Amino acid sequence: MFILVGFEGSANTMERDTLIVGYTAAPPFILEQGADLSGINIWLWDRVAEDLDLPYKLVRMQFPKMLDSLEAGAIDLSINPLTITSERSKKMEFTHSFYASNATIAIAEKSSLEKLVQFLKGFFNLNFLRGLLLLLTIILLFGFVGWLFERKANPEHFRSGWKGIWDGLWWSAVTLTTVGYGDKSPRTGFGKIAALVLMFTGLLFISGLTAGIASSLTVNQLNSNPDSFNEFKERKVGSVKKTGSMAFLRAQFFKDVNGFQSVGEGLLALKKNRIEAFVYDEPILSHRIQTDSSLSALAILPIKFDVQFYAFGLAKDKVALEQQISQRILEIMETAEWRIVLNEYGLTEI
Repeated sequence: MFILVGFEGSANTMERDTLIVGYTAAPPFILEQGADLSGINIWLWDRVAEDLDLPYKLVRMQFPKMLDSLEAGAIDLSINPLTITSERSKKMEFTHSFYASNATIAIAEKSSLEKLVQFLKGFFNLNFLRGLLLLLTIILLFGFVGWLFERKANPEHFRSGWKGIWDGLWWSAVTLTTVGYGDKSPRTGFGKIAALVLMFTGLLFISGLTAGIASSLTVNQLNSNPDSFNEFKERKVGSVKKTGSMAFLRAQFFKDVNGFQSVGEGLLALKKNRIEAFVYDEPILSHRIQTDSSLSALAILPIKFDVQFYAFGLAKDKVALEQQISQRILEIMETAEWRIVLNEYGLTEI
């Protein structure tokens, strides 16, 4: 099988050539099973190459090296799902887009122990401890005052000495918390006034303290389950080098962005807690985590951003070839067979 490549300056000058096609694993678009390749992009490229009678040789490469080789013209074409960007368009040609996706964020799920520690941190925070100290102060103050008023007129409920002070503290605590066992109650006028003040103070203070604890736990829960990529701007995140996701993170002023050679390398770093989140294309991340049992501790957040259009990339001097391939891709995308293939790999058009 051969391809006829036309050169500018002579419409009759032709050359027989074999295309050097670079790829790297990107499930479900490019799947590797030993020496066998499958996936959406493999299926699509096979159809295009067969229909256009294009001879080619597949070359496996790391993603950054593949892009460098494509820009330098060392390879003719990449069949990876490359995101079309303005910066890349200056260095390479793109076919018509065949799929649209979003970027998303993968995180490491916390263990039960980590969740317990996080809950305790949210519960026993500085505001809670201040409230607890104030609560104890109120109990001590009114317990002592109640005992002073009642110790002579009501000795059966408020005994003398240290036992009586304990009686006052017990009465203060059950009154403040509105439990009211009724085992101790004031009889003097001043004692009853102190009890009224304590009960109203208890209603206001306990409700405020409860609201404060609930608010603290809610904030802590929100921090552990972020719902926006902006919440990761101050955290250590990662993506694949020289990808649209990496460029997006840089453009959005993420503080600590780490580049990896592949998705697998980045997810492994996430699993080992070397980074706090990994940002990449949603279909690729979802497929990798769902099919790799060693990544079961990772999860995809319900966050979608940075719409990306996938296409094949070609060297800058392959304009005529790009037009041929783009036309054939459009024709294939209009068939029912294309939708069946997408569905087979768990993808839908957006």
